[in-house]
Amino acid sequence: MKLIASRANERFKALRVLATDTRAQRSSNSCLLDGSHLVAAFCDKRGLPECLIVSEHGLAQAEIRALVDRLSGDGRTECLLLKDSLFASLSQLTTPAGVMALVRIPDAPGAAIAGASCLLLDALQDAGNVGAILRSAAAAGIRDVFLGPGCASAWMPRVLRAAQGAHFDLALREQADLCQVAENFCGSVVAATAQAGENLFQLDLTGPVAWLFGNEGSGISPALLAAATRRASIPMAAGSESLNVAAAAAVCLFEELRQKQFTNAAKR
Repeated sequence: MKLIASRANERFKALRVLATDTRAQRSSNSCLLDGSHLVAAFCDKRGLPECLIVSEHGLAQAEIRALVDRLSGDGRTECLLLKDSLFASLSQLTTPAGVMALVRIPDAPGAAIAGASCLLLDALQDAGNVGAILRSAAAAGIRDVFLGPGCASAWMPRVLRAAQGAHFDLALREQADLCQVAENFCGSVVAATAQAGENLFQLDLTGPVAWLFGNEGSGISPALLAAATRRASIPMAAGSESLNVAAAAAVCLFEELRQKQFTNAAKR
């Protein structure tokens, strides 16, 4: 492993930019995965990272040492060893995990799965919400996710941490024209709204659904709302105004999954 001990090192400076600048991520089409769980998930589902970055403290941990041994064997993955202070300045974790991977951002397939449900995220700015929704989408069996302008970058560190590896089960398309996606969708286009929607649990969600979830404060844009064929609201206790968007998305997606599983079971 190559040891990097100086902040003046050009390789370290390039990694530092990538760790803190989403524009650098987009221009290089690459990002850093922080933590052994994310690194292992990428390896299991997408292949080898370009570079494995380990702290001195991390190298002393059995789990990380095993990951180093696993990836360094055939020479296709570069391995870098960083002084603990340098690694800490790359990581956004309060207690750095001790391992990162530099990976290429996976390309999404050219077309969404025909006849399948999908998600359209309209200007969701909170990284934790975006990551939580991606995690729920993967768990509910939805693959295609479209993130419109104004959304937090899907590959920024906080989104990656919140999604816990869900990225690698999804086809993510950023800066998508959500109105065009909605207009071309063959199925129900359902806008999740806090009020003035049909009771979610009374909707027929057994066919393909394009779910629309909007900005945490302003909701779904008027243009996208106009493209919806249905509006759904989640029944809540008296006095409650709304759910967090990530919680609302989980309720909607798993109600769809429940209906489809019930329908499939009834056919057997």
